[in-house]
Amino acid sequence: MVIAIDGPGGVGKSTVARAVADMLSLPYLDTGATYRAATLAVLRAGIGSHDEEAILEVIDGVGYEDRTILLDGADVSVDVRSPDVTATVSEVSAHPRVRHQIVDLQRRWVDLHGGSAVVEGRDIGTVVFPDATVKVFLTARSESRAARRAGDAEAAGASIQAIADALRTRDEADASRATSPMRPADDAHIIDTSEATIADVIDAVVALVPRPTAN
Repeated sequence: MVIAIDGPGGVGKSTVARAVADMLSLPYLDTGATYRAATLAVLRAGIGSHDEEAILEVIDGVGYEDRTILLDGADVSVDVRSPDVTATVSEVSAHPRVRHQIVDLQRRWVDLHGGSAVVEGRDIGTVVFPDATVKVFLTARSESRAARRAGDAEAAGASIQAIADALRTRDEADASRATSPMRPADDAHIIDTSEATIADVIDAVVALVPRPTAN
């Protein structure tokens, strides 16, 4: 069973997905972190974010285990949240062959964990796991998203307006890319988190999960 939780930044995806995974005793995969690790590899190698061939040569070391993002075996969970990575990840992740390689990593990770997981991202229900048991797309008003992001490391003390502008730019890039654009799956449950508490959103997602039927 795969529970796909998609949506843009600042809607509470990570918090909700981790909590749902804990409640259901399922593995949790943050797919955005895998693209961030690939971007970190690109930045460390000094490669241009538009050079797809060169990017493919340096991202083999991306890994993920126990909610820890790895690059060449080292924990880079903090490093991937840097402002430089945040500013570049859309460019790196827009390359079709880069996405193909990272999506393959994501699918193999779920297979290695028994085929069941809570997976969060931006194209899980449409591309990575189009047959997911449950598909959720979280959304929220821009001011709510910016306020939530203000406390994150990648915000780096930026103003709410600057954060809102950055989120809007990322949204446009993700929604307009030719390969795997961010959009709700046709059969996704859309949940607006603007006014909802995290607990309410978690409960709403868990309520969508089919319960085993008694024999």
